[in-house]
Amino acid sequence: MVNVRETLDLTSFAASGGGGVEWRISDSPVDYLEAVAAMETRAAAIAAGEASELVWLLEHPPLYTSGTSGKAGDLLAPRFPLFSTGRGGQVTYHGPGQRVAYVMLDLKRRQPDVRAYVAALEEWIIRTLDVFNVRGERREDRVGVWVRRPDKGAGFEDKIAAIGVRLKRWVSFHGIAINVEPDLTHFSAIVPCGVADPRYGVTSLVDLGHPVGLTDVDIALKQAFEKVFGPIEARETETTA
Repeated sequence: MVNVRETLDLTSFAASGGGGVEWRISDSPVDYLEAVAAMETRAAAIAAGEASELVWLLEHPPLYTSGTSGKAGDLLAPRFPLFSTGRGGQVTYHGPGQRVAYVMLDLKRRQPDVRAYVAALEEWIIRTLDVFNVRGERREDRVGVWVRRPDKGAGFEDKIAAIGVRLKRWVSFHGIAINVEPDLTHFSAIVPCGVADPRYGVTSLVDLGHPVGLTDVDIALKQAFEKVFGPIEARETETTA
């Protein structure tokens, strides 16, 4: 199947003008509702020209979120709290060992094209995984970034990263989640992103045999981000929540 997102021009996302993007890392798990409230506030400030763009790297405690396309049947067991959220997509899991990156960019200034923005996020993930010699791929009929698993059988693939975005006044928030070393059994209580085909599972960098940590992935994310979206502010910020 031809993936039209492979053909999109992503160069305009790096031509943002103005200052660089703030890069923030939280060193302890962040409550989900607190994170959403913080994103809402920051996105409004960016739209008003009162704050710089922001990428926020964090972890959440174990939880499930259901996006705008979520279905009741996607939650198989209430193992962890479930939050309904305004991002696109269906049900997914967040928890320790997963690097979540919330991305607040002014797409009106960059490129007001949702499909191209999603493709740019995919490209960011694919370039990040390439640092660890993992080949991530897009799929036209499935969200997220996938890796082929011939060791499991012909046609088997696992998702290693999820994408879910929301826009307000052309400012993005929510973002991506890369599985570094989460407990993969936590995905068994949901139909991840509504994909029920047994050929399609969930994996992580460690599950694929790459013993890396969140710090390693953060470095790769930063390098790949600058190649796709442009410069990051020289000053980085770290938070404890």
